[in-house]
Amino acid sequence: MDIRNIAIIAHVDHGKTTLVDQLLRQSGTFRANQQVAERALDSNELERERGITILAKCTSVEWRAKDHAVRINIVDTPGHADFGGEVERILSMVDGVLVLVDAAEGPLPQTKFVVGKALRRGLKPIVVINKVDRPDARPEAVHNEIFDLFALLDANEAQLDFPTLFASGREGWAVTELDGPRRDLAPLFELIVAHVRPPEADPDAPFSMLATTLDYDPYLGRVLTGLIHSGIARINMPVKSLARDGKVIEQARLTKLLAYRGLDRRPIEEAQAGDIIAVAGLGATTVADTICAPEVTEALPADPIDPPTLAMTFSVNDSPLAGRDGSKLTSRVIAERLHREAEGNVAIRVRENAEKDAIEVAGRGELQLGVLIETMRREGFELSISRPRVLFRTDPKSGQRQEPIEEIIIDVDEEFAGVVIDKMSQRKAEMQEMRPSGGGKLRLSFLAPTRGLIGYHGEFLTDTRGSGVMSRLFHGYAPYKGPIEGRRNGVLISNSQGPAVAYALWNLEERGPLFVTPGTDVYAGMIVGAHSRGTDLDVNPLKGKQLTNIRTTSKDEAVRLTPPVQMSLEEAIAYIEDDELVEVTPGAIRLRKRLLDINDRRRANRAAAAE
Repeated sequence: MDIRNIAIIAHVDHGKTTLVDQLLRQSGTFRANQQVAERALDSNELERERGITILAKCTSVEWRAKDHAVRINIVDTPGHADFGGEVERILSMVDGVLVLVDAAEGPLPQTKFVVGKALRRGLKPIVVINKVDRPDARPEAVHNEIFDLFALLDANEAQLDFPTLFASGREGWAVTELDGPRRDLAPLFELIVAHVRPPEADPDAPFSMLATTLDYDPYLGRVLTGLIHSGIARINMPVKSLARDGKVIEQARLTKLLAYRGLDRRPIEEAQAGDIIAVAGLGATTVADTICAPEVTEALPADPIDPPTLAMTFSVNDSPLAGRDGSKLTSRVIAERLHREAEGNVAIRVRENAEKDAIEVAGRGELQLGVLIETMRREGFELSISRPRVLFRTDPKSGQRQEPIEEIIIDVDEEFAGVVIDKMSQRKAEMQEMRPSGGGKLRLSFLAPTRGLIGYHGEFLTDTRGSGVMSRLFHGYAPYKGPIEGRRNGVLISNSQGPAVAYALWNLEERGPLFVTPGTDVYAGMIVGAHSRGTDLDVNPLKGKQLTNIRTTSKDEAVRLTPPVQMSLEEAIAYIEDDELVEVTPGAIRLRKRLLDINDRRRANRAAAAE
């Protein structure tokens, strides 16, 4: 069968997954009366909750092109820069890219990030300007911005001569001209078949494929997905796997061959060169390794992945409340889970510390690591998480200390631009551009150190009253920018263990906003609120009202508490300082001091002051 392999790439929330839903429906993959969840490819529980794509996924549709059927393998990719490792890997599986751009927002950093990598691979893009039915759509201007972006990314003549469609993924239509008839997505199917080249695969050569994604199946074990570069894969055929340097990793048999058909992964007996398949039966092979026939001696080329920029320490939960919610508590179980994650997710790096009691996990950003922690929490793990820290490097030529820098693009109402610029300058950001983007909004562009952005997103939403949009992208390394002011306020620390008392919390409110409610279990060393001053304060949230036989109207008023500050996991991780931890369990997120005993903390503070 004729095959086309294509990836859909775009910035977060520009409509990739919704468009794929419509492609599946209009190709006849779904029955007319079949009940299918909206955004069917976002099958992961966290993806459906957050409305974002986290894992790259494959699907396929069949389309009758003139006199023959064509199978179109489609890869839906993440749009968030933190999951860029997923995007980079799958570009080696495809022969074309469909660049999806919002008709109002235009190309944003993730568009630039992925398109740049696709152009360097020589892939010819198809541009779809989506959401042209938005009231604030500006499709012609966005079309010019896309051309300028391609030229900036050194696209060649063939890539600059890209075909363009105007579409509404939600309504399920695409047109070549804005005033054309808006019927269905047939123009998009026909353009994919005509513009994307068939895979350059040799069916007569020995079998070889590059593993690009890894996942686990409860029945099949480790399942590796990739593109067959040459030959034919048959069930139970003997194979070996090669590392990037050509060393043999293992020899095995393909116990299961699976092909992507619609939303399903179906067993097949054999697969031809150029198709995207999944295989089982290999115990040690991982992402970027070559699976091939025994006679093959050279590994297929695999692209290097951009380095991680942030690291956190995952350690055992040693609080007095440990073990109440979770079932997976030991350092051995935590380490095994993290090493398994690193095996399939090449964008993170895992290593144990010298004492073997904690694991450092390095990744692309707060969101990526936050998703990993939330996933482990739902699996029954209890963890102690440190504050994120950036990964510095030393310039090999000058010996200068360098830090990761991010490109920031902010769309904000004009009235909030001043406070955003002020906050970004405090974080050592350098403004690159400020221009009107229509509708009373400004587009601000900055280069900022990654460490200055830790925890800023929540503050940014507060400053812009939820109307601002901030996009981030790893830009490169630059000389160290100097110290950046951290959290100004201290915290309120419990000095007792037990359920918090309403009367005690009522008395503590004047000290600062609280993080706990009456009845919440607290312990000595747990953070129960923010202090209005810059120092930490030990308090007793268990202190009850003194009972006497003297009654006065002023003393017997009902206790009315201000609702506490409820932090999400990402907000809690960004809030803590270096001497604090976030305790994460399936049932709770707590803030605590690293040293729970007050005397231990005093000794540590004296030692730090003496240095």
